[in-house]
Amino acid sequence: MSNFKQAPHKLLVIPGPIEVHDSVLLANATPGTSHVSPAFVPVFGDCIRMLRKVLYAEKTGQPFLIAGSGTMGWDAAGANLIEAGDNAIVVDHGYFGAAFADCLETYGAKVTKITAPVGGIVSDEDLVAALKSQKVKLITITHVDTSTGVLAPAAHYSKLIKEHSPDTLIALDAVCSVASEEIRFDDWGLDIVISATQKGLGVPPGLSVVMASARALETLQNRKTPVPSYYINWNRWLPIMRAYEEGSAKYFATPPVQLIYALQVALKAITEESPSLEERFALHKKVSNHVKDELAKLGCGFVPLSRDIAANGMSAVKYPEGVSAAILPKLAALDVVVAGGLHKDIASTYFRVGHMGVTVTDASRGDIQKVLDAVKTVVTETKSA
Repeated sequence: MSNFKQAPHKLLVIPGPIEVHDSVLLANATPGTSHVSPAFVPVFGDCIRMLRKVLYAEKTGQPFLIAGSGTMGWDAAGANLIEAGDNAIVVDHGYFGAAFADCLETYGAKVTKITAPVGGIVSDEDLVAALKSQKVKLITITHVDTSTGVLAPAAHYSKLIKEHSPDTLIALDAVCSVASEEIRFDDWGLDIVISATQKGLGVPPGLSVVMASARALETLQNRKTPVPSYYINWNRWLPIMRAYEEGSAKYFATPPVQLIYALQVALKAITEESPSLEERFALHKKVSNHVKDELAKLGCGFVPLSRDIAANGMSAVKYPEGVSAAILPKLAALDVVVAGGLHKDIASTYFRVGHMGVTVTDASRGDIQKVLDAVKTVVTETKSA
């Protein structure tokens, strides 16, 4: 089985789920294993410890690995940290920022959305003004909004928040940025990082990944009202995470055992093998620039208003003149699967390409060249038709 190779398939280069390494997929096929068995306990503990390394969260970070999607991380933030009437700010760079606002309102938050122009980022002036206008319990930042391909300047925003509203909790929606963009949990003073396994971590979907700070957990303990959730209540999950990390099993709800085996393999590759974390981030940026440069030669534009606010793990690509979404099935016929537009104001004008994980770090696969060749073929044929 060490020579295991996954079945031939179309190349998946959407902004997640992404391609999965053979070794990760094989680990996901681990035989039926008890979630409280001595064999499984250290695997879960390893994942918790390695997540701290990936996020540079080794001082204050408490990981939560719970069966669910990235979206469930929004619920975790809302249920555990928000009480009815609390003020929250959402830095809105697209579809996912606006959706996070809806989630927080479900838990009774009074949400102020600061909405950037499509493809742009929220200005310092607007952010500071919103912080000064009210006492803010929580602010959310979508690190990479996959509807626009915009990369928020999270470190810079965090510094501004610390300066102008130091008591405000900072939540970073990093579903599409963990392991492809640098995130320094401790140094930036983050309180929540929300992610999932199926993007930069390179694991099949099904695990909600959250990192919480000591300050976030203190906020939980100081609630005046009960957490309005049964399943996602951190008071129930915290003893579970701590027990597995300390080397013993504890039960609340069944973890997805096979996915955690797969995550262990992926995290070991990220934290222990070449490229290093810093090299990994630099490589994603290098490949991102290459993809964008090559697509620009075909007449493509991009949704982000400038390259310095464009994500490194994906590209939101405007169709060249004379080309439309009709190229997507043509790309699929060449065994390349990209995603259509998502932002409601411009959905028909662009498509989205993911370039993260093994597609970037394992050049021998030839994924990037396959994508570029396919887009060039289809765009050229469409223009000449």
